[in-house]
Amino acid sequence: MAGGKNEVWTLAELRDGKLHTVSYELLAWGRSVADALGVPLASVVLGENLPDAAPLFQHGADKVYLADDPGLKNGLADVCAKTLADMTQEFEPQVFIASATTRGRSTMSLLYAKLGCGLTADCTGLSVKDGLLLQTRPAIGGNVMADIMTPERRPQMCTVRPKSKKPLPPDLSRSRKGEVVRYAPKKSALVSALTFLGFDPESRVGLPIQDAEIIVAGGKGMKGAKNFALLDELARLLGGSVGASRTAVDLGWAPHSSQVGLSGKSVTPRLYIACGISGAVQHLAGMGGSEIVVAVNTDAEAPIFGVANFGVVGSTLEVLPRLIEDLKKIDRKGDPR
Repeated sequence: MAGGKNEVWTLAELRDGKLHTVSYELLAWGRSVADALGVPLASVVLGENLPDAAPLFQHGADKVYLADDPGLKNGLADVCAKTLADMTQEFEPQVFIASATTRGRSTMSLLYAKLGCGLTADCTGLSVKDGLLLQTRPAIGGNVMADIMTPERRPQMCTVRPKSKKPLPPDLSRSRKGEVVRYAPKKSALVSALTFLGFDPESRVGLPIQDAEIIVAGGKGMKGAKNFALLDELARLLGGSVGASRTAVDLGWAPHSSQVGLSGKSVTPRLYIACGISGAVQHLAGMGGSEIVVAVNTDAEAPIFGVANFGVVGSTLEVLPRLIEDLKKIDRKGDPR
């Protein structure tokens, strides 16, 4: 079986049997680290009836490890962690990067405990210094950025925030190829203490915010949980999703899954509408990759206006109903009936 020491590994993720976008984002992170270290970049895929590895090569991988087994079908964290522990002990990568998704966090937390090595969670920056992985992440509630190194044990492991880096442009010519290594999991690794009952998706407007092209986000200026219905309606009209500031989530007005910022999710939509959000540095860091930002706030000096392409100084509870009604009029005019 082919394999090599000191590679940089990334953990691919599947959704409904298909490679998820975070798999390609991780390759963008891993490519810069692998090039700085002068070593190959590999992607690791776990599951059953795995998809073609070609897209991973097109997005930057030099090698792909495929662990294809019915026991890995549901991605149970303990089974994945045991399989990855066996693989890392056999092939000895020096860096292992995963996404800070629910699946990535749960699997990597168990993996580092099994291996007895370090794990830095929710990184927003990765670089190489003196041959070691320099991992940057927010600390103390996002008020400082900490640089962390794990020099004593291997692999050096971390998770990075989804949507914190764009995938590399794919090689559309399909001329970029690499090595596929097929790994047969040990039977002992496939024994799980968990039972998969099913998947119950969260009820929400639109896609998860990290996947959304349009986000309508609310903050303290929304004045209460009931007023988030305005954001829901606007998001539906625009075909977008609803986000929230940390303050709104802490007040119980929105679920944590909608939180944008250093202590929430990083997003990169084409359009970000910030409603009643002042623009704390932690929030701005989470939505900094937005292409177009529209801000609505009563405070003309709010930091959010410093990053907005378009700004409206006014109450969200006055501006949003008028905007929604105007959009409904446009929709009615465009209706062929």
